[in-house]
Amino acid sequence: MGNRNRIVGLVVLCLGVLTPVAAASALPSYVALGDSYSSGVGTRVFYSESGSCKRSPEAFGPKVAAQRGYALSFQACSGAKTTDVNNNQLGTLTSTTSLVTITIGGNDAGFSNVIINCALYYFTCGGAINEANNFIATKLAGLLDTTYNNIRSRATAAHVVVLGYPHLFTSTGATCNVNFLTSSNEKKLNETGDKLDGVVKARAEAHGFTFVDDRSAFLAHEVCSSEEWLNGQSNPLEESYHPNVKGQKEFTSEVEAVLP
Repeated sequence: MGNRNRIVGLVVLCLGVLTPVAAASALPSYVALGDSYSSGVGTRVFYSESGSCKRSPEAFGPKVAAQRGYALSFQACSGAKTTDVNNNQLGTLTSTTSLVTITIGGNDAGFSNVIINCALYYFTCGGAINEANNFIATKLAGLLDTTYNNIRSRATAAHVVVLGYPHLFTSTGATCNVNFLTSSNEKKLNETGDKLDGVVKARAEAHGFTFVDDRSAFLAHEVCSSEEWLNGQSNPLEESYHPNVKGQKEFTSEVEAVLP
């Protein structure tokens, strides 16, 4: 009887050890893809192991995962273009992936370069905006289609949520930082953002993905507003014109709102 009791005790102990592992493996899988708007640049706090990808615990991906009980694979990376997603971020997508989120397209269109030209040099701003607008009109859709096809071919049953980009600047073109941005160019940059979101939305919906348009939510919270959800010109410079912690909190709410 003593041996039998010891054996039963060991079995119970083993089950006790294995049960949390089994429970963890049963969590629905969530893969967060994309660029700096998904990785969390702008929040100023990052996982040390994420290196130059600048993945933040304050980004919407970890927040959604924690609140909804997902097992997160956090693949988003600062500076990512569609080709970077295709080549480096899709490895953990499978037929059992439940949720995928992504922001992508801004870097393909060179939007960060446009902002630099407009904020620091002024005279090159108009040309940079025109170049971005042309790229968005002629090349972006095909790049997005390739990336979206790649996502769906791997995550065959996942709910895919594509987030757009909020306006960076107020509708009045309010200025507040020490740079060469003018009200006129800020309004033009918002128009370029609208063109970008228009293509992203059209291609996302063509693939049966859910598009989240966050422009309305960010109204009155752009750069130079009384309560900014986006950083203005910052130190370090890479934190500039990205959602801060409040902005990422809003992204979290918007993604949760479209989940079952």
